[in-house]
Amino acid sequence: MRLSGAYYVACDEVVKDEAGRIAELRCTYDPQSRGGGTPDERKVKGTLHWVSAAHALDAEVRLYEQLFSDPSRGVSEGCADPLDCLNPQSLTILKGCKLEPGLAAAEPGHSCQFLRHGYFCADARHSRPGAPVFNRTVSLKDSWAKEQKKV
Repeated sequence: MRLSGAYYVACDEVVKDEAGRIAELRCTYDPQSRGGGTPDERKVKGTLHWVSAAHALDAEVRLYEQLFSDPSRGVSEGCADPLDCLNPQSLTILKGCKLEPGLAAAEPGHSCQFLRHGYFCADARHSRPGAPVFNRTVSLKDSWAKEQKKV
């Protein structure tokens, strides 16, 4: 069965293979919870939209991070050449990401949220029919602040 929309899904059992990798999730879902509410007025704290790998759209996704290794320092404070201060992890390109098939028709600039990763928009320059590219515009977690606390 393929679910369209967001429903409350409970994971009842995680089945692992001999190497300890997750091989299967056995879940139940509540078809009355679409949209976050239910007829009996239960409050659904969160709904997830799962994508079947068999039905998914393959796409390229680009994750952007801080451009400079230490954005608190100005170029004049120890970096004569700004290229010497660039963050080598400022762009990560992921290929073969599994997305909802409906995103195949996403117009350039269309924005959406990818579960637990942030907000993304369809790339106006690199997306092609059947081969979309999405750029992260906002992360859901501030990983830079977390890294600064470690220092």
